[in-house]
Amino acid sequence: MGASVQDYIRTIADFPHEGIMFRDVTTLFADPRGLRMAVDQLLTPYAGLAIDKVVGLEARGFILGGAVAHQLSVGFVPVRKKGKLPGTVISEAYTLEYGEAVVELHDDAISAGERVLIVDDLLATGGTAEAGIKLVERLGGVVVGCAFVIDLPDLGGRQKLEALGQQVHALCAYEGH
Repeated sequence: MGASVQDYIRTIADFPHEGIMFRDVTTLFADPRGLRMAVDQLLTPYAGLAIDKVVGLEARGFILGGAVAHQLSVGFVPVRKKGKLPGTVISEAYTLEYGEAVVELHDDAISAGERVLIVDDLLATGGTAEAGIKLVERLGGVVVGCAFVIDLPDLGGRQKLEALGQQVHALCAYEGH
């Protein structure tokens, strides 16, 4: 049997602090076969669906989302951390483990009725993805799916997004945090 995406992901213990097993996708991105495999597999469930834009969540979602948008021949739209976009934006706050963060989207990035695929590297608690979904929907976009390389099911993100009526696609999963 051939390699899987998981074979290209490095695990770094105790980063960013003790007890965390950090799943590092930079090794996946650095390998041409691994990167192509990840992009192709992120696209697979959406083959034949009408998709108008790919939305990538900061920051590794930009890398994957740009490649996915290229493969689909559609536009790419970044959801950025507060203060990073130069134009008029809409904002959405979400909860982190300790505190709150805000992400933003240009207010003209998605048109009403456009069908959007949301892409990121990792689904943990689902807070960033949920905020991205809310931003897209506030502009009248329709989220057709949320695609991730890694799911951390113990953190509940998949359930959160599915409870919002979203289809979640992940290439691999890891136990723990």
